[in-house]
Parts: sequence; C-alpha cells; structure tokens
Amino acid sequence: MKPLQKSEISSSNDDLGEDVRLELYRLQFLLREAEQRAFDLFLQNLVKGTSHLSLGQEAVAAGFAAAMKPGDLSFCTYRGHAHTLARGVPVEQVLGELMGRDNGLMRGKGGSMHLTSVEHGVMGSYAIIGAHLPIACGAAWRAQYKGQDDVSVCFFGDGTTNIGAFHEALNFAAIWKLPVIFVCENNHYMEYTPIGDVTAVPHPAADRASAYGLERIIVDGNDADAVYRTAMAAYDKARKGEGPSLIECITYRHSGHSRADPAKYRPEGELEKWKERDPVKVYRERLLDFGIDKDVILGIESAIKREVDDATDQCKAAPIPSQDIIMTDVYADGGFAWRN
Repeated sequence: MKPLQKSEISSSNDDLGEDVRLELYRLQFLLREAEQRAFDLFLQNLVKGTSHLSLGQEAVAAGFAAAMKPGDLSFCTYRGHAHTLARGVPVEQVLGELMGRDNGLMRGKGGSMHLTSVEHGVMGSYAIIGAHLPIACGAAWRAQYKGQDDVSVCFFGDGTTNIGAFHEALNFAAIWKLPVIFVCENNHYMEYTPIGDVTAVPHPAADRASAYGLERIIVDGNDADAVYRTAMAAYDKARKGEGPSLIECITYRHSGHSRADPAKYRPEGELEKWKERDPVKVYRERLLDFGIDKDVILGIESAIKREVDDATDQCKAAPIPSQDIIMTDVYADGGFAWRN
C-alpha cells in the first residue's frame, strides 16, 4: 500500500487556528524526541527487555489527543508510548517506566508494554492483540448508561482486524450505539507479515465497516490536520449519541516491529519512500507555509529537547524500585463479596 497522494489528503486551508496547529506540532515533536531517546537508551542497555516504538506514526496519536476533551479515555496496544505521552503523561514517568526505575509511571513494574495512567485518561496498554477492544466497549457502555459525555478511543494495529475480538467489539458497539471510536493504525505490517498478504480486502479496517453499518473512513495517518479533523467529527458523533466510528489511518513505522526486529523483510527503498512523508517533517514545513515564524518553531523544539534531556537525567539518577512493593497492585479481591 502506497502513501496517500496529496489529492487524497483532507488538509485544505480552512484554518484550524494557530494555537491548534502549534499544539499539533508540539505533540508530534515531543513524541518523536521522547521515543528516539527511548531508542538511544535501549542501545545503552538502560531500557530493559524490548520496546515497540511509534516512530513515523506520531500524527495519529497527536491528532486524536489534541481533539480529545478531559475525561475522554484512551485504550492502547503495546505500542502505546506515543498515545500515553500525548495525553499529558510526563516524559520522565514514561522513560522511567521503560528503564524500570522507581520514578516510572507504575514505579517500574509495568514496563514498556503496560503503560497506564487513569489520571490522564490512559486506561492501559494491552500486549494481547485485540484484548482491549471489548474493554473499550465496556467503558463506553458505562458512559452511555450513566449519561456521561466521555468518549472511549481504542487504538490498534492492522493485524488486529483479523482477530475475533475486533469483529465482536464492532458488532456490539454498533448494536448499542456506544460512544466509542475504533482507530486502526495501519502501518502495513502485522509484526513481520505484510497485512495485504493475509487479508482479502485492501483496507483491513475500513473495507469491513459496512458489515456493521458503519461509514468507511480512511485518513492519511501521516497528516496531523487530517487526523485531527476526522477525530473531531467522530467525537462529535459519539457525544450526540449517534454511535461508534471505525477509522483507518494509513501510516508507516520507521523502525521494526520491536527493538529485536531489524525489519529486513521490507522491500528495498520502501522506508525511504515513506520518510518523504515523515509526519514531523511535513508538519514543520506546513507551519512555515502558514506563515508561522521560524523562531516560534525553534522555540518549541528547543523546549522539548530540554524537557527530554532533563527527564533522561532524572531517570538515570532515579533508584530501582524497592522489593517491598513487588506484591502490591498485583492481585484484586475476586471473591464472592466483590461479585455480589
């Protein structure tokens, strides 16, 4: 699948406003710098285990997060660093968690694949493919039942569309008109296998929307403006009680599936072609085209670089968790009293 062409990109000049555009760029640059730092720390053997980066996919997380209201909920996959940061979780807490330090988001106990911050509306990162889609439906059903106006947003990869939970969640959400948005980040590879090799339709999410009475929505996932506008429309639909949306964002990950993957299976030149549509580079150029002063852009970049550097220093200096917390926050009371 090729990058969307300019004629297909819904980024017309109807102004989003300078504040929105600067925030979209700030988020994308923050996600790029923080995840690149995570990559560097892994090479220094300071990030233990593996990690799954969203380098190249920043526009999806930025666009949806910038359009959210406080109280909206995000449900992420193991590739959840960007979505967690985009909801306002400090860089120090994310890097600290990846490094297994006591200043981490879960005091170093969750690691890269389980970032969670209820305070920021990040309702967990899930390592089991598709497991979080029904959970997002549950959160949306709660909002509907209680008459609350928050919206649940569930992010997942293209491979999830061939999992049973995807179809069950879509059907359930459509039947009950739940305030939930399903966002497929189609980066073309389900781990090491091209999604097109094992799926009968060209667009694994959007081409199945009609089976559940939903609109076919495809957006350039490397264009933060297009993502933001699409997200705003989906949030508005959900808050009006008009039910769920299924959105397929076409994007591309610059790195392998995880840090253990050199991505040798990709055709020669494919990565370089996609990097021509690097979302951070494209958006920076767009800000200049809209007449935003270069010094303003440089100021944003400089502040974020300092933030990431400071967070890195704090994490390196932070202690590892004490052993006395090893059995805390592990089990919940699942006895008869709780069920009744």
